[in-house]
Amino acid sequence: MSYELAVEAADFIKSKYAGDVSTAIVLGSGLGTFADVLDGVRVPFSDIPGFAKTTIEGHAGQLVFAEIDDSPVVVQQGRFHFYEGHEMEQVIFPVHVFGVMGIKNLILTNAAGSLNTDMPPGSLVVITDHLNCIGVNPLRGKNDERFGPRFPDLTEVYDREFHQIVNEEATAIAQERSDNGKDQNLTEFLHSGVYCALSGPTYETPAEIRMYRSLGADVVGMSTVPEAIAARYQGMKVLGISCVTNYAAGMTAGAIEHEHVIETGLKTAEVFGELIRRVVKRLCS
Repeated sequence: MSYELAVEAADFIKSKYAGDVSTAIVLGSGLGTFADVLDGVRVPFSDIPGFAKTTIEGHAGQLVFAEIDDSPVVVQQGRFHFYEGHEMEQVIFPVHVFGVMGIKNLILTNAAGSLNTDMPPGSLVVITDHLNCIGVNPLRGKNDERFGPRFPDLTEVYDREFHQIVNEEATAIAQERSDNGKDQNLTEFLHSGVYCALSGPTYETPAEIRMYRSLGADVVGMSTVPEAIAARYQGMKVLGISCVTNYAAGMTAGAIEHEHVIETGLKTAEVFGELIRRVVKRLCS
């Protein structure tokens, strides 16, 4: 999609919210409740030039402009997926718009399946790297230098400093919860790992999961990587966090169902929200 359309969308959004925002957050399946409690300006995707309509349960389909501890952010409540039938340029269009708006930091979240028994459902995984197994690169096609370079470097897609901030804030939260008599220790289920992105919409077969595990993947999902690539292409710093909602196919008995994914995401929402709030405050300070 064209640079001109991204500018048009950015101008429309700024007409609804004129504040200076440097950090954007994209919420994955089951994590939308984070934005539900924010008091701010809501802009439906359907009103924004160039934005598609999200069709997946757990994705509200709106931008939410709000302040988190006096730090202004824009929250993308819902995303577009390749498996919905969108072209890749549509999937990454919101990131292009964020770049035109001057967003510097992008926090990408998702619901994911675990390939690692040390990362059970309910875990949060900070993404250190990824495998793009979707089968297409989101930057394929004619390049517009106004967005970014023809051949962007992906040596460090996910920012190491952001990763350290997450670890520090998780440790602080764990200590506070312990001091308050809560037995939920965040450091026990905050992990780091490699995210493998697939096209979907089917969940993977057990044989595929064994293959991806042999390639070094810790968690698997159907999003995030296209947006991360687009963000780095435009010079943004990226933080990726997966909420583990299930073990991948073949690792336990029983079928994987989207309803369970949403349910586990909701159970993790409290700790996830507390962590994101603290991280945002650090990024905007």
